[in-house]
Amino acid sequence: MKGCALRIGLGFVLFAAPPAAEAQQTPKPARVALVCGARCEGGGYDAFREGLRDLGRVEGRNLFLDVRGAEGRPDRLPALVAELLAAKPDILVAVAPQPARAANAATSTIPIVFVAVADPIALGVVTNLARPGGNVTGLSTLVPGGFSGKSLELLKEAVPTASRIAVLWNSKNPLHVAFIPKELPPAAEALGVRLQMLDVTEPAGIAPAIETAVGGRAQALFVMGDPMFHRPFERVPELARRAKLPSLYLDRDVVAVGGGLLSYGPDWGVMFRRAAVYVDTILKGTKPGDLPIEQPTKFDLVINLRTAKALGLAIPPSLLQRANQVIE
Repeated sequence: MKGCALRIGLGFVLFAAPPAAEAQQTPKPARVALVCGARCEGGGYDAFREGLRDLGRVEGRNLFLDVRGAEGRPDRLPALVAELLAAKPDILVAVAPQPARAANAATSTIPIVFVAVADPIALGVVTNLARPGGNVTGLSTLVPGGFSGKSLELLKEAVPTASRIAVLWNSKNPLHVAFIPKELPPAAEALGVRLQMLDVTEPAGIAPAIETAVGGRAQALFVMGDPMFHRPFERVPELARRAKLPSLYLDRDVVAVGGGLLSYGPDWGVMFRRAAVYVDTILKGTKPGDLPIEQPTKFDLVINLRTAKALGLAIPPSLLQRANQVIE
């Protein structure tokens, strides 16, 4: 009888106690919010997701990625950021200057990782690159000081006969306002070209601006880096081809995918993968302000020879030899 009682009691204990695996609490998926200035698409965003997966953070398993794009309208950013923050994310990733500024203005507690901000100090989101402090860190697009001038020089080298170059820029992009007066006029003077400045603050203004460039007898188009000009990839390149304007961009996807002529800028895949590392590091407990702002160490020149042929343009061999990628 005692043995029988023992067996019954043991059976009750085994039945009542849950398995060890079930007893352990399943970790809550990390919630990462992402806001961008136009459409959150392209090689950089793919690399960001791949980077997170390589670090063991998989959407649908232990990661929830909440994405919002402003479609090239900066006025929408405060509302989009507020919407993302209302869901209480663990971290907010902001791509491009305007989203970074909107995120920084909206929260001083949620960690922020910005991506593709040319000069975060000039933008006002940090005061120190080595130790940004606060809740913000990230990856800059370039090393300030002459980058825009170098880009203009490459466009002039591709189109040696160009004496008048139209510049597509956005006065609502604070970094355009900061860089253009310092870098473009001296570079243009050194190259012997005149600049036709075309200020575009919303997508609907792009086509009329390029028509203005044609009316002003521009012979090439320099496109400042801005989400509105980069997404969708083919919008500006298609307008430029119709206008017979050789054009240069910051984003390689606009050339490799959208059919632009030239791009000169950082490797977005490398940058966005580093952003994934920053996100993972912060989710593991590191304070954003303790992570230094990273700057690119190299810039890639991409040339689309199919577009050059369509424009009837012969790219100088010296420029082709320096290209990191040639699309034929």
